[in-house]
Amino acid sequence: MTEALYSHEPYRRECTAQIREISDRGVVLDRTVFYPLGGGQPGDTGWLQIDGREPIRVTDTRWLDQALVHVTEEKPDLTPGEQLTARIDWDRRHAHMRMHTALHLLGSLIPFGVTGGNISATKSRLDFDTGEAFDKEKLTAELNALVDADHPVQSRWITQEELAEQPDLVRTMSVKPPANVPLVRLLEIPGIDLQPCGGTHVSRTGEIGPVRVSKIENKGKHNRRFNIVFADPD
Repeated sequence: MTEALYSHEPYRRECTAQIREISDRGVVLDRTVFYPLGGGQPGDTGWLQIDGREPIRVTDTRWLDQALVHVTEEKPDLTPGEQLTARIDWDRRHAHMRMHTALHLLGSLIPFGVTGGNISATKSRLDFDTGEAFDKEKLTAELNALVDADHPVQSRWITQEELAEQPDLVRTMSVKPPANVPLVRLLEIPGIDLQPCGGTHVSRTGEIGPVRVSKIENKGKHNRRFNIVFADPD
């Protein structure tokens, strides 16, 4: 397994690593700062660099056949065993971290099961199992109040047995935490939100910056879609 540095050090932008495998799909490393697609959060992009050579562009990061693959446009001219530097596109990742944390805040304001979601660097959404009406401006104000309060954002790990004893922690209705790992990571904003989440997040809510609920869509009798964007600067 590739050591997932992104899971413990989300602010780390690069690392040295050893190449384990090269294929037409891309590159597998022994350790990485690249987050793979999952939980609605896109896989990281960036570069793989060996001194004296042109950097290799990573266009996506995904789990493929149980391997964490740094996807490249074509099979790179690399050799298993070589050492390189893996460096993420930090601006894009940081936007994902801000958005992902903002969605946790949004979820704390809408007490219903989550039926879907998606994160991007410019806009994101969560879908909820509810037929209730919500006021877009009121939600925006409440969301920014949580941002401005600058709450700490923390993570901790629990066992599968502990999670099974607390089923209410899982709010997603169609996607469940992985059952084939001994420990599950919880994302905690004390007093605001606590749920399993393997994504990357900022360390305090104030780092998100102003956001706006841009649209609320009716996607069925019991499904509402809430879209958020970063608010335009003053």
